[in-house]
Amino acid sequence: MSRAPKLLPLSTTQVRQIWLHAQRLDVRAPFGEGASAVAEAIAHLGYVQIDTINVIERCHHHILFSRIPSYRRADLRHAQSVDKSVFEYWTHALSYVPSNDFRFFLPGMREHRREGHRWYASVTPADTRKVMRLLRAGPLTIRDIEDDVLTEKEHLWQSRKPSKRALQLAFYTGVATVSERQGMLKTYELMTRHFGWDKLPKPASVKEITAYLLDRALRSQGIVSLDSICHLDAPSKKGVAGLIASRVRRGELVPVAIDSAGKQEHWAEPSALEPAEVLPDLVHILSPFDPLIIQRKRTNLIFGYNHLFEAYVPKAKRKLGYFALPVLVGDEIVAALDLKTDRQGKKVLMQKWNWVGQGKKTAGRKELKQKIEAELDRFERFQLAE
Repeated sequence: MSRAPKLLPLSTTQVRQIWLHAQRLDVRAPFGEGASAVAEAIAHLGYVQIDTINVIERCHHHILFSRIPSYRRADLRHAQSVDKSVFEYWTHALSYVPSNDFRFFLPGMREHRREGHRWYASVTPADTRKVMRLLRAGPLTIRDIEDDVLTEKEHLWQSRKPSKRALQLAFYTGVATVSERQGMLKTYELMTRHFGWDKLPKPASVKEITAYLLDRALRSQGIVSLDSICHLDAPSKKGVAGLIASRVRRGELVPVAIDSAGKQEHWAEPSALEPAEVLPDLVHILSPFDPLIIQRKRTNLIFGYNHLFEAYVPKAKRKLGYFALPVLVGDEIVAALDLKTDRQGKKVLMQKWNWVGQGKKTAGRKELKQKIEAELDRFERFQLAE
C-alpha cells in the first residue's frame, strides 16, 4: 500500500507571498504597457471579471489598472476589437478571456445550443430569426433595433426587449460575440466573422478542460484548493480531484498544510514554493471583484480579511460602506476605503476610511496613511482620465 504524501507546512505569510506573486501584485509593472500588456495580463490571470457598477471605475478596467500602472481604457478596447486577443464569455461571471482559450469554452456553447439556456427560455424562434437576419447584415447593438414590443421581465436582471434576450442567447451559444464596447453598450458580431474564421475551432475534450481549469488556477493562484480551482463550478470538482491525485503521485504537485486551514486540502507545484519578496512599499487599491478578493473565504483564510460587499445592504447596516475597496500594502490588507467618483466635480470622494488587519495598529500608522494617500492621488487621476 502506498503511503499518503507528506504535507508541507506553510505559514499564511508564505502563502500570501506565493499568491501575490502568482497574481503579479508583488512588483510594479509585471506586464509592461499598452494593448499587449492587457492581453498578457488576461492570459496570465485566465480571466478578468466584467461588472456594470461604476461608483468608481468598472471592475474590468480597475483590475487591469492594478497590474498595469500605465493602463488606459483604450488598451482593452484595442485588445478586444483590433488585436482580438481577448473575448467575452462566462467563467464564474461574465469576463474577458484570452482568445487562445476559446476552444475550452466551445463545449459549453454547444450545450447551450442543444439544450437552451435557462435564463433565456422565453426567447422565441421568431426573435432568433430576427436578430440573426440583422446580424448577418453587419455588427449590431441593441440600440439599432427599434421595433421591439416590450415584454414583462421574468427575473430582475432580464431585459424587457425580446431582441436583446435573443442577442444574449446568441452570445451564450457561441453564434455571436461582443466585438466592441462603448461604456457598457455592446456591439454584437457573428463569431466567425469577428475572428475571420471559416469555421469554429475544434472543441476541447473533457480531459483537456479539466487540465485547463487546474493549470489556470495554479498559474494565477500559486497554491490551490478544490474550491479555488472550481469557484462556483461544483460539477468540475470530481474530475479536477482525480487529476490532482495523479499529479501528486507523479511528484508534479505537492500537498501543503496552511495554518488555520483545518481539513481543507491545498496543493502547489514545487516551483511555486519559493515565496518571492513583495515590495513593502507597493500599494494597490483593489476592486472588490479582483481575483485576490472575489473568493471571500480564501481571502479571509490567507489574509485574515473578510471583505463585505455592501452595495445591496441597507445603509444603516453597512460596516465598510457602499462600495469599499480593499487596500493592499506590501503583503497585508490594511484598509478598506469606501470611495465614489464625482465625475462632474472631477474628484474622487472619500466616503469612509476603515482600518483593518495590521492597519488597526497605531504604530507606524502616519507613514502608512501617507503611502495610501499617494496611491489615492494616482488612483484619482486614473478615475478621471479619458
